[in-house]
Amino acid sequence: MNTSEGDSPRGFGFAVSAYFLWGFLPIYMKAMAHIPPLEVLAHRIVWSIPIAAMVLWALGRTGDLRAALRSWPTLRMGLVTATLISVNWAIYIWAIVSGHALDAALGYYINPLFSVFLGAVLLGEKLNKTKWFAIFLAAAAVVILTIETGRLPVVAVALTVSWGFYAYFKKSLPVGPNQGFLLEVLLLAPPAIGYVLFLALRGNGHFIAGHAADTGLLLGCGVVTAVPLMLYANGAKLLRLSTIGMLQYIAPTMIFLIAVFVFGEPFGQARMIAFPMIWLALIFYSASLLSEARAARSASPAR
Repeated sequence: MNTSEGDSPRGFGFAVSAYFLWGFLPIYMKAMAHIPPLEVLAHRIVWSIPIAAMVLWALGRTGDLRAALRSWPTLRMGLVTATLISVNWAIYIWAIVSGHALDAALGYYINPLFSVFLGAVLLGEKLNKTKWFAIFLAAAAVVILTIETGRLPVVAVALTVSWGFYAYFKKSLPVGPNQGFLLEVLLLAPPAIGYVLFLALRGNGHFIAGHAADTGLLLGCGVVTAVPLMLYANGAKLLRLSTIGMLQYIAPTMIFLIAVFVFGEPFGQARMIAFPMIWLALIFYSASLLSEARAARSASPAR
């Protein structure tokens, strides 16, 4: 990641495009609400493979993937990250089609704070008081939702935890982001293809046997899955960490607005308290991130 120099306009364009695509993804997923989430998940995996493979071939990095496929430690870590990302996708799909898009937005708002918490606990990264306060506010918001609704916001917590640990273990995957993504979907391909064939043999699948619109939507799952991930991966290399920290709120904000104003999900009293607490936590976190970035730039020697 380009942390030592200024942001690249090209990187900014990549990252913003990725976040906007993720922000509109609920509308795409909602169009498939009549298709079982596991079937949608299987097609997200299957049709991501040709997209990711073409990108890797165009970049001339297929040799890295072949080396990864011959390395058991890399495959083992790839299985871990592939499992976590598939769990995250499955929860997300279910959340959107089941009327829990607001919970998905909450989960992705909390995610950067959870990642910071993981860094402190698992990697020994030191946090200042501002970041600890932001984490406390986020945890308090979850507690308020749990008390008010009588249940833990499982969808939000599951999305946060699965993505947080995915990002944590992804750091240990010794391949580039594009190669890593293709490795993950290749590892997930056998069960995904098996499930698609199982549905087809039983006559329960929506691909080809169903309406033409369903077939088109399932085919498009590869594009809406692979393209934003690869845009983000390439954009992040050309941007400072503080810039990525600011941009990552685009997607959950769009999901929040779509959930309330397009899907008409209820925004009850507990959420009216919890969401502003999360937003306040993110303001504190972002302010700390910007302060650290300014300090790092002022401390770096003049070029």
